[in-house]
Amino acid sequence: MLEISDLEVAYGDVGALWGVSLHVDPGTIVALVGANGAGKTTLLRTVSGLLKPKAGDIRLSGQSITGKAPQEIARLGIAHVPEGRGLFRQMTVLENLELGAFQPKARPRTKELLEKAYTLFPRLKERAHQKAGSLSGGEQQMLAIARATMSEPSLLILDEPSLGLSPLVVQQMFALIQTLHGQGVTILLVEQNIHQALKVADYAFVLKTGSLAMQGTGADLIADPEIQKAYMGVLE
Repeated sequence: MLEISDLEVAYGDVGALWGVSLHVDPGTIVALVGANGAGKTTLLRTVSGLLKPKAGDIRLSGQSITGKAPQEIARLGIAHVPEGRGLFRQMTVLENLELGAFQPKARPRTKELLEKAYTLFPRLKERAHQKAGSLSGGEQQMLAIARATMSEPSLLILDEPSLGLSPLVVQQMFALIQTLHGQGVTILLVEQNIHQALKVADYAFVLKTGSLAMQGTGADLIADPEIQKAYMGVLE
């Protein structure tokens, strides 16, 4: 579904990604993990059109989306839940969700998509007329993901969905991600909780200072001593 080839990205004269190639197959969860500053968010922002690459190609379902505007990429089927959630805090839960269905293909089905979102996130239905900024951190993250699903994306990109959440809510968040996966949603996941990310991932890529360092199934990487030592606090 998503194919990234030899991607290079820089902020001015400062390089951020060098020759990164990865793929996301339809119906899978793919995790992108690594230390802070490795380039994970940069890669997601480039896929979504928020950053322009210096070199390389990005393809969605065989069609090049390299350098396209964010709104065009969204129209082609990518929904990006950014780190920090990006909610309209002074608008209600319902208004945020309705904005998620702004795409032409989704707009006529807003009511149906709302009910689908409320089924998956029942707490949001209870808080439909509350302002988004009044929700708890976990509820705000649920709203951000629910809003993204309102466009029925072919690829859902999640950037640090567990950031700032309590351990219990983190467990709930990953259960929701697995539920979405079970419904056939393809997910590209960047996550600080590497153990949880690899547990749910079908496949994973490890970024290290802007380059691809390792790749493999989630199960293989979670058992890898190098990954354990570097990212999970397992000592020799």
